[in-house]
Amino acid sequence: MDNEWLLTPHTQEHSDKGNKIAKELNLHPVIADLLVLRGITSTEEAKNFIAPSMGQLYDPFLMDNMQEAVERLNEALKRREKILIYGDYDVDGITAVALVYKCLCRYTAMLDYYIPDRYEEGPGFSFKGAQYAIDNDCLLIIVLDCGVKSIEQISYAKEQHIDVIVCDHHRPGDDIPPAIAVLDTKCYESDYPFEHLCGCGMAFKFMQGFLQYNKLPLSTIEDFLDLAALSIAADNVPLTGENRILAHQGLQQINHTPCPGIRGILDICGLRNKKIFLLLTSFPR
Repeated sequence: MDNEWLLTPHTQEHSDKGNKIAKELNLHPVIADLLVLRGITSTEEAKNFIAPSMGQLYDPFLMDNMQEAVERLNEALKRREKILIYGDYDVDGITAVALVYKCLCRYTAMLDYYIPDRYEEGPGFSFKGAQYAIDNDCLLIIVLDCGVKSIEQISYAKEQHIDVIVCDHHRPGDDIPPAIAVLDTKCYESDYPFEHLCGCGMAFKFMQGFLQYNKLPLSTIEDFLDLAALSIAADNVPLTGENRILAHQGLQQINHTPCPGIRGILDICGLRNKKIFLLLTSFPR
């Protein structure tokens, strides 16, 4: 059976914008045309889309509860409290744990981490994870890529005088857990400019907020952007907005100085020394 394709003809305005972008950025006209079809109609927008920079990231304190989360983390560091970093068992959760752990280990040795068993504990923040924190004298739990629906488990931790910061990207249920702070752009009818961050992306924003608040260099977490790029790809979130920025920058790192774990994945897949790039990242004429 033959298919008949019906293509909408370009307007003169569309063609003019595409030709202008192609000429000024030295792009192939087909690539410029695709950009215009995406709603990218100026040279500046096209440049930001093709080669996004860290300077385009939004202020993390536009996110609800960021101030409370950072202040509680600072308090834990000042008091040398033991912190448990808990993350979901999928790629997004594991990379989020790795990113936060690697960032915070530069400022404290009082860290532990916990990845739940997929089959014994299931998704979300588990009672077993809460009990692990109790048994190991943790006074703060940072829950990553899950937790926004773990009402009972977080209530249990709170009863044991353990504070919880939830850093999630899933939609909540009818109630919000009784955590010290819940970072989730899908809660509270959030006004944060970008809704579609993955779990590791949310973890990145939390660490960005922590560094910014304490006037520490952002380069502390830029070294871990390869983890963010991996999580964005694995979690299948839209490659737009802040996801595109983090993925673009993270792929630069994967192509040059990946962490040992990602280097091992590249070796197994036969991709060592082969360039990995985002669609529409670099298409020279």
